[in-house]
Amino acid sequence: MSADEPGARAGVGRAGDETAVCDACPRRCRLAPGALGACRARRGAGGRVVAEGYGRVTSFALDPVEKKPLARWRPGTLVLSVGGYGCNLSCPFCQNFEISQAGEKDVGWREVAPDELVALAVEARRRDPRVTGIAHTYNEPLVCWEYVRDCARLARDEGLASVLVSNGCAGEAALEGLDGLLDATNIDLKGFSDDLYATCGGAPGSFGAVRRTIERLAQDPRCHLEVTTLVVPGLNDSEGEIDAIARWLAGLDGGRGREEIAYHVTRFFPRWRMTDRPPTPVADVRRLAEVARAHLAHVYVGNC
Repeated sequence: MSADEPGARAGVGRAGDETAVCDACPRRCRLAPGALGACRARRGAGGRVVAEGYGRVTSFALDPVEKKPLARWRPGTLVLSVGGYGCNLSCPFCQNFEISQAGEKDVGWREVAPDELVALAVEARRRDPRVTGIAHTYNEPLVCWEYVRDCARLARDEGLASVLVSNGCAGEAALEGLDGLLDATNIDLKGFSDDLYATCGGAPGSFGAVRRTIERLAQDPRCHLEVTTLVVPGLNDSEGEIDAIARWLAGLDGGRGREEIAYHVTRFFPRWRMTDRPPTPVADVRRLAEVARAHLAHVYVGNC
């Protein structure tokens, strides 16, 4: 893959060496030639950073759009969901750790070029007119944001929408590269503190990066935005935490967030490295949803 090919990124290294700094997320990994980033999907390659996971697909499914979850965008339609491998967080409760915490040698994948993916979606729409677009999901799509970009450009030419389901922990390069190309997003807001993001394996600045992503998407008139918080007992299940999130979302883009942003409060089930606690009580999820409804017009419960 040359520097001009999809997935290649110029880096900024020390003078006289070939170290590159990855700008895909706030972790800003310094990568010597051959070194793999913390996300497992980007690699140093002679003074630049290559999105090595570009087009490497581990998962396909035809999903109801409500499963993403998107409650207020094209209800009743389907999306071709696609995932790769890698993530720039390591949440101990991750539901898809088999691929999000995997590298190229840890999981099966096959190469699917953007035109091939779009062709698959077009064929799915031919068979079922409810198919409305492509959803990039399952692992963290923004560790290979260039693939999302290139697929979205081709999808638009075919009248297909592009959906992003992401943790939102992205650098400015990724956000600028996707500007104007996304039709709907659901951002997973883990909680409302730096400490919470440290628990989720985030680098310093991760919480701020996620907030900036949500703020930017809230200002995009083309992109429908929904936000999800997985409520984990003993971690982020206080009324104060959910109140702070909902109050902040409501005030976005001059206060329009109250009416325009849908918020999902979702039930936790034990998974991966967090099997030391029971599922979130349904009553707690519903109570916290009521807390959020003091600020937001559209609040949904999930996994209940």
